Amino acid sequence: MKKPNKVIPQFKSEKEERAFWEKNDASEYFDLSKAVRVVMPNLKPTTASISLRLSQSFLEGIKSQANKMDVPYQSLMKIWLAEKLEEATK
Repeated sequence: MKKPNKVIPQFKSEKEERAFWEKNDASEYFDLSKAVRVVMPNLKPTTASISLRLSQSFLEGIKSQANKMDVPYQSLMKIWLAEKLEEATK
């Protein structure tokens, strides 16, 4: 027979709640057999910085095009890369 879950106390602050969960096992408070997978579509994906060596003239061409389109040049590069990746994966 499964023992009942413990009752989660009321917290006065986020700091108090954090301290509580650092000291207690969450499995004693939740029935994980009833857990449901959640999708959070509005979260921004994690990004990574990369180094990319381009000729000065090539970069100036990209910056010029971005300026005409009134977008940051790095954003334009991401858009172009995403478009090419989508084409390549079709």
